[in-house]
Amino acid sequence: MSDIQVLARRVMSVREAARQLRIPPTTLLHWLEGEERQGRFYPPVLREQPTGATDVTWGEIVEARYLRAYRQRNVSMQKLRPFIALLRSEFGVPYPLAHFKPFVDNRRRFLLEVQDRLHIPGSLRMVYQVDDDQLVLDHRVVDFLDRVDFNETGEREAQRIHPLGRSNPVVIDPLLSSAAATVQGVRTEVLAELADAQVPVEEIADDFDLPVAAVKAALAFEWSADAA
Repeated sequence: MSDIQVLARRVMSVREAARQLRIPPTTLLHWLEGEERQGRFYPPVLREQPTGATDVTWGEIVEARYLRAYRQRNVSMQKLRPFIALLRSEFGVPYPLAHFKPFVDNRRRFLLEVQDRLHIPGSLRMVYQVDDDQLVLDHRVVDFLDRVDFNETGEREAQRIHPLGRSNPVVIDPLLSSAAATVQGVRTEVLAELADAQVPVEEIADDFDLPVAAVKAALAFEWSADAA
C-alpha cells in the first residue's frame, strides 16, 4: 500500500482520535466538520467540506497533531483555513500538513508569501524572515517535524508520530493498532488498564515481554493530559 493511500485510510473514531491527540472531541469535530455559532456556519479547517464521516483518516490525525500546538493561542483556526486550502492547491494533495514538502528550504519563501497575502497573524505563522533574509520555521513547526517520521522518497508523507519524542518508545503508527499509541506493538491503553488495576509494572513488563522502561513510557503517555 502506498503512503498516499495510508494518509487517506480511516483509522479511528473522532472521540478516540481526540483522546490520542489530547484535544477535546468537540474541538476535533469542529476542525473536521465545521460548526454553527450564533446563526453563522464556520467551515471545517481540516476538510475541504463537511463529509458527515465520524471516523478520522491518518492524514487528518497528522494535521490535527500540528494544529493542536496553536489552539491555546486564542486565535481562530478559521484564519488558517484559507492558508491550508492554498497549500492543498499548490501541492495537489488533500493533506498538505502531513507532507514534509511545504517545510523544506526552497518552499519556505512560498509559505511566507502566502502568509503575507492572507494576513495570517503572527501567532499562527509557520515561517518568519529574520534580519539576514534567512527564513526560519516557527518553533511549533520545528517541534512537529521533530516528532513525525516522513517517507524519505516520493511525496514525503507522514509515516508515524513520536508523541513523547524520538527517544521515547511510544509511537502512533497507522499500520499498528489502527493508529492507537503503542510500545513495541502493544497498545499503551492496555498497559495502563493493568496498572490501574494495581498490577505491578514489573509483572506487566514480564507478561508482554517488554522492558520496564517501555511500560513506564506507556504509562506516562496514558496518564499525562498533554502527552501527545
